[in-house]
Amino acid sequence: MKQYDHASLKKYNTFGIECQCKNLLIAENQQDIDTLFQERVFEQPFLIIGEGSNILFTNDFDGNVIKLATKGLEIINEDEDYVYVRAAGGENWSDFVNFTIDNLLYGAENLIGIPGLVGSCPVQNIGAYGTEAKDIIYQVEGHYLPNGEPFILYNEECHFAYRDSIFKNALKEKCLITDVVFRLAKRETYRLSYQQLADKLQEEGKTPNLKLVAETVLEIRNSKLPDIKVVGCAGSFFKNPVVSLEKFNELSSKFDDLVHHSVPEGIKLAAGQLIDKCGWKDIRRGDVSVYPKQALVIVNWGNAKGKEVVDYYQEIIQSVQEKFGVTIEPEVRIIK
Repeated sequence: MKQYDHASLKKYNTFGIECQCKNLLIAENQQDIDTLFQERVFEQPFLIIGEGSNILFTNDFDGNVIKLATKGLEIINEDEDYVYVRAAGGENWSDFVNFTIDNLLYGAENLIGIPGLVGSCPVQNIGAYGTEAKDIIYQVEGHYLPNGEPFILYNEECHFAYRDSIFKNALKEKCLITDVVFRLAKRETYRLSYQQLADKLQEEGKTPNLKLVAETVLEIRNSKLPDIKVVGCAGSFFKNPVVSLEKFNELSSKFDDLVHHSVPEGIKLAAGQLIDKCGWKDIRRGDVSVYPKQALVIVNWGNAKGKEVVDYYQEIIQSVQEKFGVTIEPEVRIIK
């Protein structure tokens, strides 16, 4: 197992925040994972990361940072309707999505382009363009901390919700996800409920296919989201808030153009639009601002410190609360 003392974490977080950890441990195979438990790494302060695409460091981390770098994609089973694919936690998410497309398996294509690793997707229940990870996850496999006992949790046991799961609640910092088994459809089927995606495909005037849908999703993403290899950010910084029907009716009487759609919990609003209406696209603090093409994204234009990003996003939350009476919450995990 690769180990580095007092390692810089700048290249291990897509925000590009300069900070250090006490020890950086890179687990590339099952033997490395076994070593983590043998050396009781999880009995000390620790942080498990993937590509660092959903975290914001505010200080140096005085503990062990474990980066999962395991690889593996394999079809393990199939029935009349579905194919089951096991993906290692250290696999790049878009590589997994491309694997499904290459094998004509349906269900993951709307999620292409989301930064991160397979092992992170159940934690956040990542989602985009009308699809969430929970729609294709069959089971999640890993080890409980700190005893190393293996576990398998089936979809319904993961308590998936909007950008939420058991891994952010009852099992927060209590397990290491090593593999995820996905259930993909064999028969051609698409999720086109996201209006911009449906409209774009209709403009093309072509019959949808896996490659076309994936390419269209990427085109939409790239038109409004920064390239994390060029601009420091963590994608969408805030969750879209859900309000009651009564609250929505109150807001729509004052703002008749609010983007919204119904969900079981109420009415989901577009956090980016609320932020935009508060004027944040014109406000920059040093190297921190919202992204000009998408107010939902906060970016580091160069050498911002984590604390500066925190101060900035807290100002945004306050302004949205004052203008709309709606509380927005970070989707990004803040590491203090």
